[in-house]
Amino acid sequence: MSLINIEIKAKSNNQDLVCEILKSNNADFKGTDHQIDTYFKVSNGRLKLRKGNIENQLIFYDRENKQDPKKSDIALFKTESNISLKEVLIKSLGVLVVVDKQREIYFIDNVKFHIDTVKDLGTFVEIEAIGENEKADKDELLRQCKYYMKLFKISAEDLISVSYSDLLLQKGDS
Repeated sequence: MSLINIEIKAKSNNQDLVCEILKSNNADFKGTDHQIDTYFKVSNGRLKLRKGNIENQLIFYDRENKQDPKKSDIALFKTESNISLKEVLIKSLGVLVVVDKQREIYFIDNVKFHIDTVKDLGTFVEIEAIGENEKADKDELLRQCKYYMKLFKISAEDLISVSYSDLLLQKGDS
């Protein structure tokens, strides 16, 4: 499945406020998922195998590292909790880093929200305005993302330009 989304990731110390806003806007709560994302060494973009109770996927994505809302080109392959696939990927590509997080997942229409607690990094909020294919209206996706940023009182200073994997790798270098 091929998707386009406009997304932000932000450091957050006000998850309770975000949850209240989501609930007051009748967000569809999908549950809390303990996810282990194993990132693999690849020549471009990012490739990760997500293992969770709710979401299990092999995900390739490519996006710029910038703080503003950013476009991602994504290819998803839904998997079962499959040890043999992980073994093949580890043996063929090698592991770059592992991200361990607790994630609350919500939806309002085509917009997905993550309230994350990431081991060794802290607490975050993600907003993903999702388009079904390359014909999606990117301006509308950007408008949706900015609307929820404002609603959640996310400032430009809170925005994170890189992935959790990059933050963990940077932390390991220091």
